[in-house]
Amino acid sequence: MSENLTPPITKPHRPHFSSGPCAKRPGWSVSVLQDAYVGRSHRSEGGKVKLKQVIELSKKILGVPADYRLGIVPASDTGAVEMALWSLLGKLPLDILAWESFGQEWVKDVVDELQLDDARILKAPYGSLPDLAQVDFSHDVVFLWNGTTSGVRVPNGDWIRCDRTGLTICDATSAVFAMDIPWDKLDVVTYSWQKVLGGEAQHGVIVLSPRAVERLETYKAPRPLPKLFRLAQKGKLIEGIFQGDTINTPSMLCVEDALDGLKWAETIGGLPGLINRAQANLAAMAKWVEQSSWANFLAEKPETRSCTSICLKIVDAWFTELSPEQQGQCAKKLAKTLEKQQVAYDIASYRAAPPGIRIWGGATVETADIEALLPWLDWAYATVKTEMKEVV
Repeated sequence: MSENLTPPITKPHRPHFSSGPCAKRPGWSVSVLQDAYVGRSHRSEGGKVKLKQVIELSKKILGVPADYRLGIVPASDTGAVEMALWSLLGKLPLDILAWESFGQEWVKDVVDELQLDDARILKAPYGSLPDLAQVDFSHDVVFLWNGTTSGVRVPNGDWIRCDRTGLTICDATSAVFAMDIPWDKLDVVTYSWQKVLGGEAQHGVIVLSPRAVERLETYKAPRPLPKLFRLAQKGKLIEGIFQGDTINTPSMLCVEDALDGLKWAETIGGLPGLINRAQANLAAMAKWVEQSSWANFLAEKPETRSCTSICLKIVDAWFTELSPEQQGQCAKKLAKTLEKQQVAYDIASYRAAPPGIRIWGGATVETADIEALLPWLDWAYATVKTEMKEVV
């Protein structure tokens, strides 16, 4: 990279590269919400029809098995994960995997809040995965499919045993709709509309296998459960949750927006079309990274690179000699410089992650916008480096 301080000419058409809430689908406008079922009860016939449409269309596009349940729940993906942890854990020992910030949050829940004394924590630093071969599938297992704050994903589901006796509980919020999910290997999957669909926040989705339903109906967790976490009652699954009868009041504007995203997904070829768009974004980034003198993927192995939350670290020798505080300042200044130019919004690395940048490459992002962004990354880094050299 030559340190060219002349800014590029072409800017991304949509500079929205936030990792959540993420870019709206191409062509989106507020007008798509005109048929939202507002001013009416979500429990009315019309409200339930809308909610059930989201459930059924989601199952269809994702290829969720017919005997799995998919329900809309409160508090985004976080709420969905919490429901699973608080409702299901405690019957068996637990293996929990953590290699980035949200995985660490689930560890904190399990250790500090649920206080499970038979939990085994398998950790890895940012950029790596824990040793998947060490997972004991006679235990319950909690893990992320894709680490949103590290850009590190599990490569596939081959490491998950089919003859497991424990449940696999997977936070897949930045993977669903952009990566192949092997449903037969997973007993609980959670996600939110705000990621790959580009939907609005605060609503989560939980998917349960028959094995997870059996656990809910035969095991009573040894802890009080708030109403928002209750998936079963008197030894029976609350089936209404999976038919559009939500636990609390959903925003029907958000429901309409989710429907719009799902219908758009169908127009581009469904799940294969969504996956192809995300993979094309990663491929464009990878081609640029190969030529970059200052940036590299945070994910150490190509097979673990996320195609949605694409996290980059700065490897320039000048940068690596800075103090940790100066490195943080440099990375933040890089993101602010791009935002000021209206080239890329919200691409600073997660606050607990190594200093760098994080670019959302999910299906709602156009590859042409990724390609237009890349010269600006070089320009911004050269500009920030020149400015900081004058004061450091």
